Amino acid sequence: MAAADRVRRADRAGRPDAGAAQHRGAPSRPRGSPVLHRPPDHHRRTRRGAAVVTAYDAILLAGFGGPEGQDDVIPFLRNVTRGRGIPEERLEEVAKHYRHFGGISPINNQNRVLKAALEAEFARRGVDLPVLWGNRNWDPYLRDVIAEAHANGHSRLLAIATSAYSSYSGCRQYREDFAEALSATGLEGKVQIDKVRQFFDHPGFVTPFITGVRKGLADVAAAVPGINLVTEVEVLFSTHSIPMTDAARSGPAERGFGEGGAYAAQHLAVAHAIMAGTAAPTPASATGPAPATGPVETPWQLVYQSRSGPPSMPWLEPDINDAIALLPARGIRAVVIVPLGFVSDHMEVMWDLDNEATESAAEHGLFSVRVPTPGVDPAFVSGLVDLVLERLNDTPEAERPALTELGPWYDVCRPGCCENVRLGFKPAVAGMAP
Repeated sequence: MAAADRVRRADRAGRPDAGAAQHRGAPSRPRGSPVLHRPPDHHRRTRRGAAVVTAYDAILLAGFGGPEGQDDVIPFLRNVTRGRGIPEERLEEVAKHYRHFGGISPINNQNRVLKAALEAEFARRGVDLPVLWGNRNWDPYLRDVIAEAHANGHSRLLAIATSAYSSYSGCRQYREDFAEALSATGLEGKVQIDKVRQFFDHPGFVTPFITGVRKGLADVAAAVPGINLVTEVEVLFSTHSIPMTDAARSGPAERGFGEGGAYAAQHLAVAHAIMAGTAAPTPASATGPAPATGPVETPWQLVYQSRSGPPSMPWLEPDINDAIALLPARGIRAVVIVPLGFVSDHMEVMWDLDNEATESAAEHGLFSVRVPTPGVDPAFVSGLVDLVLERLNDTPEAERPALTELGPWYDVCRPGCCENVRLGFKPAVAGMAP
């Protein structure tokens, strides 16, 4: 996690630049990221791994957690880095990012708002299911929420993790933490926890980004008169970098995603879908004149942020700041930054993009716009409820929406999916062993 051991921008200067070879209108090829113009047939599944139909009696919104005051910052970082041997002085260095915002991460309040929005959408659709909220690293902790759920008579929970993509930290670690919470509370065999599928290519997650990129391009056109959206603007899709070894193990090995694993493949496929959706005429303009900003074929690339760990360890590249530094030489005058890997505007978005990346763009003479995360966009909230109803209704695969060739993803994670390279496989729920 970036909060655990982030490498500062100065440290990046010594790393070789990646993604220098660029082609207008096509994505760059960052290290470990296969370009998926049209995913090959072997990426398709023959079966979706559907779960046994269960009459769930509560929804568990599972978050990462974050500090809510200055006194919380170091204890929170200790929770995040437990078992990794990170010295206290390094935690204090990372804590500066949180202290800059009063020691408060926005993520907890965002999940409170999301919980309320989900409750309202369930009520609107006549679905009588309580929405519980628990965190992996801060109060309310998963173990406490699960224990309270059982005390209140709930024993079949369907979890929504606030992470869209396949990786250890984005999927399996949630499943391991569910199992650990059940063990710690003595509720193994008494409470069942399943999880909705990874929703990286669900329309509810993708549509807000399409809307955001369209508006971002319009904002660029308005702010920089005469700018050419095809030759002088680049869209930067940014997501959390992870070690190459972790990326290679993301997703089922039999899918053959290559060294970037399902993690990189999913992001690239979604970026393609967003740009295709951005270029398509909107319904309002389909029968009238095209909007001033489109359809266009703005160049784009997938970039990474928030890397941590020693510089000697290979991580997915290019870093967003390194990528920005290369753009002026290609005649790029503005960038649209898309936080593709994130559900809401938490610390990595506010610090690494709104602070560092925006500063990098300004230093290189580039106008920049940052697209919003899905947050509580009505399309996203509705999409999460749709994912729950898929499981409640056992919706056939052919009727499950997915905007890329990679999905719809699995209800039940495949054997060996998203292994922790350092620790191997720990007990987990909502998937097939190991």
